[in-house]
Parts: sequence; structure tokens; C-alpha cells
Amino acid sequence: MGKDKIVQFVSFETSLNAEEFITQWEQYNRSLNSDVDVTLQQSEKNGRFRYIAQHRCPTGELKFVFTRAKKSSRNPEPEIKAKQAGGYLLIQEERANDVQANETKVFAFLGDPTTNLNNYRQLNTKFKLNIYEAYYENCQYAFILEFFIKNDSLPSLLEQLKTLAAPEIGVFKECALQAG
Repeated sequence: MGKDKIVQFVSFETSLNAEEFITQWEQYNRSLNSDVDVTLQQSEKNGRFRYIAQHRCPTGELKFVFTRAKKSSRNPEPEIKAKQAGGYLLIQEERANDVQANETKVFAFLGDPTTNLNNYRQLNTKFKLNIYEAYYENCQYAFILEFFIKNDSLPSLLEQLKTLAAPEIGVFKECALQAG
């Protein structure tokens, strides 16, 4: 993915596991061009799941609409909280979004636009790093960092990220989406 693409980040919090969530997630209505290239990943903490969807499309074609289809009042559905983080421009790409079997993906969400990104680039652990910068003023974060790291190096990376006071850190695994 080149620098001419916007990535729309949307997060979801729920008690549904991946299979159950993907069934519900497929019922959302999304703009036609936002689903051309999407990655969905999952994180679990205390029996709750967090999902992050990354929708990629060219900057000139971004017309992102994300609404929930009408639900039937007869069938109560599990609660899914959706939150749009906004559209981000990829300013550094060291890795495509496919995680290998022995790897983990870690996201760090940074709110301060004056953050020195070199502090994150120069951590004392081997990883690949993609950096996304807020493209719109109303984005939830200034930067989203996407680390690809070998599983055995994960504890070291997490400790180092904590010392840099990253406000929000999540360890995610990719979810397989049904071909559409």
C-alpha cells in the first residue's frame, strides 16, 4: 500500500468471539469502496474482545459510511460498541498486513501530535513498524503504530512501550474474513 491510500480504523468491543462477531459484523452496511481491502484483528482481555477493522482505499475515493442495519425487535442481539478512530495516512510502511504464524501484531495508539516517533522506531527489539498519521482533524489519535513482532520478543516490546507511556496498547491476531 502506497502513501496515496487512507486507512479508516474502526474498533468494536463485545463479548462475542471471532466467529460470532464476524457474523454480526457482516450485517453492517459499509460503503462500496471501503471493503476492497480490509483487515480485521482481535484482542481479548478479561473475557471481552476488541476488534479493529482497517479499511483501505485511495485518498480521492474515500466515502466511508458505516451504519448498522436495522435490527429485529424480536431478537435481542449481543451488544457491540463501535467506535470510529478516523482516517489515517500511512507515513511509514515496513510490512504488509499479513502476520506470519510465529508473529503477533501490536497496536500503539498515540494521542499527542508532537510525539517523537523516533523513540518508537529505535526500540531495543527487532520488529517491523507501520506508522499511520491522522489525515483528518477529527481523528481520535494523532498516530497509530502497527508493530509486527516475533512471539518470543513480544514481552520485551510491551515493556518498552509501557516505558514510553503509550496511552493505549493492544496485542491483536488477524481474523479470517469470509470471501465476499
